[in-house]
Amino acid sequence: MAEAKTAVANKPTWVDLSTTDASAAREFYSKLFGWKIEVNPDPQYGGYGMAEAGGKRAAGIGPKMSPDAPTAWSIYIATDDIDGLAKKVEAAGGKVVAPPFDVGDQGRMAAFQDPSGAVISAWQGGAMNSQMPIGEANTFGWAELSARGVDKAIPFYQKVFGWTPKANDMGPGQPAYTEFQLGGESVAGGQEMQAMVPPQVPSYWLVYFTVADVDKSFKTATQAGARELVAPMEFPGGRFAIVTDPQGASFGLLKMAPR
Repeated sequence: MAEAKTAVANKPTWVDLSTTDASAAREFYSKLFGWKIEVNPDPQYGGYGMAEAGGKRAAGIGPKMSPDAPTAWSIYIATDDIDGLAKKVEAAGGKVVAPPFDVGDQGRMAAFQDPSGAVISAWQGGAMNSQMPIGEANTFGWAELSARGVDKAIPFYQKVFGWTPKANDMGPGQPAYTEFQLGGESVAGGQEMQAMVPPQVPSYWLVYFTVADVDKSFKTATQAGARELVAPMEFPGGRFAIVTDPQGASFGLLKMAPR
């Protein structure tokens, strides 16, 4: 039985993948995370598949709705008023990339671009209004902004979602790491784009999935056709790796250290 837990406003509530080959992507992620994925037969949902982990809805995978859309994972932030949120975005210096629209009876969604150029989505739940699992094995673990001009993005997220920035010193020559907090809880992170990233790569949000063993999942992913971006490595909170799936969408693998 799927857990019915109401989504909390201004926190991550959903992630989904928009891809060139949804069938191949479903096969890849099923192999990597053990997801059970069912495609909605209703034509209005355009071949969108729901992935379950441990009986809970963990993510969505669907074909790109437009040839111009990037092959990418999207993070959705929950809201109780998506139309009001779109106005807040514009007032805070962002752009409304996709104005709020209905997704059947499931809810309403929109996509926004922050002042650094990164795109983030929002979701106002209808029939689909439960919180996705966070931090459990093979489910969403963390969302991280890599921005060209993170100083422009931080005040935007403060104004739009009420996130409070907490800066962490990462050592000599490294940009500070910002934890975005809501009510004292860290809900996402952000930092200036690393210098090694090619200049043509725009600001972006990266989705991380929690796994039991980063090295093992990294090996499974690369053997299934993923490309290494960052090999498994330690960080102060645990261990992570970043890969690009066979269709070109980047995502992270994450194992937090026990507290």
